Amino acid sequence: MTWKKFSGEVIRRPISEEVSQAIAREYALGNKLKVCIGTDSQVKGGIIDFATVIVFLRVKKGGFMYIHQEKSAIKMSIRERMLSEVQKSIEIAYALCDLLDKYDVALEVHADINTNPNFKSNQALHEAMGYILSMGFVFKAKPEAFASSACANKMVQ
Repeated sequence: MTWKKFSGEVIRRPISEEVSQAIAREYALGNKLKVCIGTDSQVKGGIIDFATVIVFLRVKKGGFMYIHQEKSAIKMSIRERMLSEVQKSIEIAYALCDLLDKYDVALEVHADINTNPNFKSNQALHEAMGYILSMGFVFKAKPEAFASSACANKMVQ
């Protein structure tokens, strides 16, 4: 799985090593961190572009993120696509949660799902929320889910 920085620089080691070093560096600088993980997707023709982000927020000092992009030619309903986004976010959250716990870094999983029932994505809200919460993660949906609806969204447009 290839990850990169927002600048486009490719991360050439496992993302867990990169995250561990980033946390150590930020803590050495006296920064308190929170991590938000989210995925967004966009259908372009018969291809679905997915972008998953790991967003580091420095309390009152900005932030930075890591990005993974992938494509799929599998046809999915809107509900399937929303749950696929959530699954991708959970996989990363699960891979990093022990490391984040070790450093006492708060973690949220963001779903690009609208809480307003007038939007198509809402049909996956309850399943996504149950999935994320059952894994023990903090759940955020739109409009609070900026990692997926703003950060990851910019990477699939």
